[in-house]
Amino acid sequence: MKSFTLAIQHLLAMYAGAILVPLIVGSALGLSSTQLTYLVAVDIFMCGAATILQVVKNNYFGIGLPVVLGCTFTAVGPMIAIGSEYGVTAIYGAILVSGLFVLVISRFFSKLVRFFPPVVTGSVVTIIGITLIPVAVQNMGGGQGAEDFGSLFHLSLAFGTLGGIILLYRFTRGFFQSISILLGIAAGTVTAFFFGRVDTSAVTEASFFHIIEPLYFGVPTFHWSAILTMILVAMVSLVESTGVYFAIGDLSDQEIEEQDLRNGYRAEGIAILLGSFFNAFPYTAFSQNVGLMNMTGVKSRKVIFIMGGLLLGLGLLPKAAALTTIIPTPVLGGAMLAMFGMVIAQGIKMLSKEAAASPENSMIVACSIGMGLGVTVAPELFAQLPNSVQILTSNGIVAGSLTAIGLNIIFHRTRRPAEKKTEAVWQEGA
Repeated sequence: MKSFTLAIQHLLAMYAGAILVPLIVGSALGLSSTQLTYLVAVDIFMCGAATILQVVKNNYFGIGLPVVLGCTFTAVGPMIAIGSEYGVTAIYGAILVSGLFVLVISRFFSKLVRFFPPVVTGSVVTIIGITLIPVAVQNMGGGQGAEDFGSLFHLSLAFGTLGGIILLYRFTRGFFQSISILLGIAAGTVTAFFFGRVDTSAVTEASFFHIIEPLYFGVPTFHWSAILTMILVAMVSLVESTGVYFAIGDLSDQEIEEQDLRNGYRAEGIAILLGSFFNAFPYTAFSQNVGLMNMTGVKSRKVIFIMGGLLLGLGLLPKAAALTTIIPTPVLGGAMLAMFGMVIAQGIKMLSKEAAASPENSMIVACSIGMGLGVTVAPELFAQLPNSVQILTSNGIVAGSLTAIGLNIIFHRTRRPAEKKTEAVWQEGA
């Protein structure tokens, strides 16, 4: 029962991010309400399948860590552009080829592990947390575009939820402390319900059961520009996932080796490939669940496996899935602030020794985090560049990660023996 409750907490942590991608893309492409409902349901189902593929480890795929996979936001803009120009079927043709591409390059991409020392992975994890904080703050105010954004009620609900989570975390122990996020969300939702701010129409309108259909939107079509775009998106997602792998490995005291990365990438490739047939979207490892693991101290593969099973079930039961959509946005925002903040804390923990190890490491941390935060605050900075380049530069996580990787190569992969001796002296002095 405890594992089941913890699994529900992880489900709620990732659910909003999981369903937002199909909602945004489907709405932008003008899909009907029936099509949109199917898109959300199949997305939930495939997130569960993708997560299970990652958790179950074997010689070919699965990293064997409590990793949660969900749809990547990096793909939203490109998918809308592809769908608007070539139609929905072109999106899935491009996703299909990108999944095959990930499977092919997984062996080679995993060899890049030497370019991810602790100073890089710690920077990437910190950047992930920092770039997610604006999402939490937007939700605390009522959600982007809300007419009453920042109203007293929204702020009271958000900070009330956050305050409840903090009190539970401070004054409870064991199991209740580990589900403090879940209890805080439940309390915030009940409070909003009594004030008439919970819309249950989604539950009323949803059907009880449906079957996932392959090729629901038709046979995939293929266009080179769309394919190249989605391959680039897949590469970006692998970079994001790599940071999450190392963060969870650090939390679990498990060293991530080349074979682990290869199996993790293969699991994502298989998930993307399956998603193209069932009309779901590309995946990446979700960092919000890393914050939850750090906060609760629960790092069990069993819990994540159960969560994957719950997602599979919810994907077949639209009415049950709709229950989780009634959580008010400010309530989610209050919970997200705590979870995303814990991702930052984990990154700082990973960097605590690295930044003091050498002046070069300090520069890597400074520039990569600065770039990640800067692009998040001002994404229009690179608006004049070609669209293909903007996929890499408009995302704070990717821009910051590439900066950390590039500077690590400059400072630590091109050094002469004399410079290595100087670094050793610096470390002794530190």
